[in-house]
Amino acid sequence: MEERHRSLYRIVQSMKPMTVRQVFYQATVAGVVDKSEAGYSKVQTDLVTMRRVGNLPYGWLADNTRWQRKPETFVSIQQALEQTAKFYRKALWAGAAAYVEIWLEKDALSGVVFPITSQYDVPLMVSRGYASLSFLHSAAEYIGSLDAPTFIYHLGDYDPSGVNAGEKIEETLREFAPRANISFQRIAVTQEQIKGWALPSRPTKQSDSRAKGFSETSVELDAIPPDALRELVRASVEIHLPADQLEKLQIAEQSERDILSSWVQKAGEGSSPRMP
Repeated sequence: MEERHRSLYRIVQSMKPMTVRQVFYQATVAGVVDKSEAGYSKVQTDLVTMRRVGNLPYGWLADNTRWQRKPETFVSIQQALEQTAKFYRKALWAGAAAYVEIWLEKDALSGVVFPITSQYDVPLMVSRGYASLSFLHSAAEYIGSLDAPTFIYHLGDYDPSGVNAGEKIEETLREFAPRANISFQRIAVTQEQIKGWALPSRPTKQSDSRAKGFSETSVELDAIPPDALRELVRASVEIHLPADQLEKLQIAEQSERDILSSWVQKAGEGSSPRMP
């Protein structure tokens, strides 16, 4: 068991943040556990034990399926201004020639790819399989209001339901925003990735009404290594940005954040802040 714990630690350390299911798939690839329910149970139990005894940082595992709603409040105007200065972000895509969204089938994986979508100021749309009509209508309304072309990149399981869910998203968005210029591309999981990366598979559920004519094997999105998943998202976004645009924006952003911080300091000292 100690050797298994060491192996799991190395996997998570090199690919964090990961979901428990992603750890399981990488553990099967490395031969740490069998690709079975018993193997998944071992990984799940081991990760709980390792975190509880302090051998694995809690923050290395992502879980965005459970969350709370609470308004952000402050003890003073000073604190509110300090928070504004600290988290100030410039709009990376203001005036850009394209609008980009990343659509993700699984809520559990949102914590894995959000560091990239957040860095590039791109919306992460979590559909949870088949997206609701209300969610699609809201998304289409915004897309339809834009002058720039929209590029949507979808990540989902390679199984009858996962593939069909992506097709339904594209179909419904085009229906609700008929005049919008929409480019829709499935970037994971693809047949090329399954073969090229030797991704762990499972038999396709024949009980699924969409299984007829589909491949005998299916592959979960979780089977793609987290770093590869994040790189897919990064590469898809970067092709729509001019070279060095992010770096230039971050420099300007830091400069403006410093200006905001100086205003906060002056306000705290009782001085009247002036525009630079």
